[in-house]
Amino acid sequence: MSEHSGYSDRDLQREVTELQSKSATAARLFDIRRIIGGLFVVYGIIVTIAGITESDADIAKAQDININLWTGLGMLALGLFFLAWLWLRPTAPPTPELDQNTERPAE
Repeated sequence: MSEHSGYSDRDLQREVTELQSKSATAARLFDIRRIIGGLFVVYGIIVTIAGITESDADIAKAQDININLWTGLGMLALGLFFLAWLWLRPTAPPTPELDQNTERPAE
């Protein structure tokens, strides 16, 4: 036990455990797959709705291809792919590097 710091080993271990759990939560929350997937799903829904409500005159301007509908569906598929990837392969929590001599977390 360290007498000069005012913390016991148990207090220090509890604080380290709390910080590790907060770090793992932040890593999962800010996973780039979640951000990209969410944005593509939201924009895909918006563009798909624009494609569904497109007039015949607008479709005729694009050589009879409803580009908004196809782009929106593609964006939805890509966004759902990223979210499925996140769900199937979640982010592993970070593991502390161990010091080879003492088998304690490196400082």
